[in-house]
Amino acid sequence: MSGVVVRVATGPADREACFSVRKEVFVAEQNVPQEIEYDAHDAPDADTVHVLAVGPDGPLGTGRLLHGPAAAGKTGGDTSVGSLGRLAVTRAARGLGVGAALVRAIEDAARERGLAAVDLYAQTQATGFYERLGYVAYGDEFLDAGIAHLAMRREL
Repeated sequence: MSGVVVRVATGPADREACFSVRKEVFVAEQNVPQEIEYDAHDAPDADTVHVLAVGPDGPLGTGRLLHGPAAAGKTGGDTSVGSLGRLAVTRAARGLGVGAALVRAIEDAARERGLAAVDLYAQTQATGFYERLGYVAYGDEFLDAGIAHLAMRREL
C-alpha cells in the first residue's frame, strides 16, 4: 500500500471523490440503481463519517460510518453500535490492502465516538473478507439492491 493515504473525508472535494468510487463500483460494476446508492446520509452531518483512500493517481476506495440516530435503523436501535457501509475499492486497487485499511479507519472513528461495536451488511461473496477482519455473521441472508447480504458485527 505504498503511497496510499487513508483518512477521514473532509469537505466537498473529498465527498465527491468518495461518490466517484461508489459510482464506479456499485453503479457501474454491480448495476445498483443510482437512485438507491445515494441517500440522506451522504450529506455532511454530525452522525456520518466518510473515509477515503487516496493514491498518487487519485481516489482508490471509500466507506462510511453511521453512528447515533443515523445508525439506529441498521443496529436494532442500539446507539452504542455503529454501522459500516458503502465500502468500495476500485478494481485497480483490489488486493492491495485498501479495503482492510478503510475498515480499520472506520473502526478507529467508531472508537473515537465511544462505540462498542460496528455492524455491517456484507455482500455474501465478501463475508470471508470481513471474517478475516474479526466480523461475525448473524441472522439470515437477505437481498439488498438485488444482491444477497448477511449482517455481521465486530465488537471493538
